This record gives sequence, C-alpha cells and structure tokens, in this order.
Amino acid sequence: MASSTAWAPKEIEAADGGGPEELLRRVDDLREGLSGALVREKALVFRGFGITPETLDPVLDRLLPNRLAYVHGNSPRTKVGGNVYTSTEYPQEFTISMHNEMSYAHAWPTRLAFFCQITPGGGGATPVLDAALWLASLDPEVRSAFADGVRYVQNLHDGYGLGKSWQDTFETSDRGEVEAFLKVAGAEWDWRRDGSLRVESLRPATTVHPVTGAEVWFNQADQWHPAGLGDETSKELAQILGEDELPQSVTFADGGSIPAEYVLQVRDRGLDAAVDVDWHAGDLLLIDNVLLAHGRRPYTGDRRVLVAMSD
Repeated sequence: MASSTAWAPKEIEAADGGGPEELLRRVDDLREGLSGALVREKALVFRGFGITPETLDPVLDRLLPNRLAYVHGNSPRTKVGGNVYTSTEYPQEFTISMHNEMSYAHAWPTRLAFFCQITPGGGGATPVLDAALWLASLDPEVRSAFADGVRYVQNLHDGYGLGKSWQDTFETSDRGEVEAFLKVAGAEWDWRRDGSLRVESLRPATTVHPVTGAEVWFNQADQWHPAGLGDETSKELAQILGEDELPQSVTFADGGSIPAEYVLQVRDRGLDAAVDVDWHAGDLLLIDNVLLAHGRRPYTGDRRVLVAMSD
C-alpha cells in the first residue's frame, strides 16, 4: 500500500486459519461499532479471511445491511448478484480519477464495499483519498468558482449509441418509473423523438459529513467534463458529436463553461494525493463514501473487483 500522505486505511488481518466467520466476529468486536469505526478510520481493509464469491453474501449482509441498486449510475457495470456489481468495466489501460460514488445524484450511498475476486496481473490498485484534504488542496480561485454548484447533463440513448441507455441507467424500461425517480430527484428531463432521454441536474460541489461536520469536495465535474478524458479522446468525441450531444457533460450552475485548467487541477491533485490499496484475491475494502473518494489505477492481465453499496 503506497501513500503520499500520512493517512492510510486501517488494515484488519485474519489470524491463522481465520475465515469469513472470524471477519464477522472481528466486526462485532469493534469497540465503537462498525459505523463509528468507519467514521474514525474512513476505510477498513479486511485481509486473509478467505472470502470467496460463495461466502461474500453473509459478509455483505453484515457490512451493508441495506444494499442498494445502482439506479442512475453512469459507470459501465454488470449486475452479478443481489445488488452486487462489477466495480467498473472501463477499459483497463485507463485511470479512473477520484470521485465519491454517485455524488452527481440527489441521493448517494453512504458506504461502499469492494471485494477482490481475481488479483490484478499488474497495477489495478484502488486509490482512496480524504475528500476534505482534496477540497483543501484546490486553489481558492477554483473553490470559489464552484461555490454555486454544478449542472450535470446526460443524453441517454434508447438502446443504440454512445454511453449508457436510459434503460440500463435506471434499471427499467418503464418511462413512468424513470419520470417518478427524476421528479423525486429534482431533475429536469426531456424525451426526444428518437426515444432518447436528456436529463439535467443541479447539484452542490461540496457537502458536509453528517457525523464529523467536515466539508468535502463532492462532485464529478472532472469526470463529466471533456477535458478530463484527455486531449485525444476529447477531440475524437468533438468530431462525432456536438458539445450539447455528449453522453454526459457538466457546466457551472448558471450554465457557464468550466475552464479546462480547473478540471485538470481537480483531477490531478486528487490523484496525486491518493493512497493506493493494492489487491489480493479475497481482500475486502469498506469505505465511507462521503469522507473518502476512490478511483482505479490502470492494470494489466486479469482483474475482477466487485462492489456493493448501502445507505
């Protein structure tokens, strides 16, 4: 586990011969309870407990008592169990920058669990980052510019096109269910003639942790902005689609363009300050989704990491 900061996730290792049952006993022995320990440590890494896909469910039932579906999620994922998903299917040669899961949504999971089923061939760490330190690392000019929040725009196709379809995004083919969800979310939406769906959502750029009171950087502007994709990818998309037709994009709250240099500062300072959690088959990482952002380093060979979420 490499670190560019003094903070690192707390590792809990199994005793010799320990199994998933020992992991559950160790959780029960946490003096302040699991929720308290997670707020204090921000992340817990469980190692050596012999967790397998077959023994994962009872562990997740204890760690995430109310597993959530990935509704309105924008990352390419496959559902593999009871609200358990592949962590991402983004191409392995690319870095996934730091983010708090679903910070663009009106409601987000408060707790995430990542399980390593297959050890990466090389690389593939999950970097984690104290989101309060991320906020503090940004120049005052950048923090001030985002003070009124951000506006996310999604163009979700009807089954054929770039990015995710609206059916995959909302895990339904019922337009009424989608509209009910978006109404609760306070989003604006428009069904297009070709069956696609355009969604606009105004969200804050920061939030406050309900227990610690810490203000944290809490938006995905750098991931939704073309500049965050790299120059070549941005150019290719610009040749195919107009800016208003991108699968996802972001502006300031008033619709004004976010300067590319702001986006790159947010992305790069987050990645530079992150702590890498390296994976071995059977490892399980539990994080507080408000206190910590996470990402993914590029990798070679095989890698399979699953994720589950809880409110």
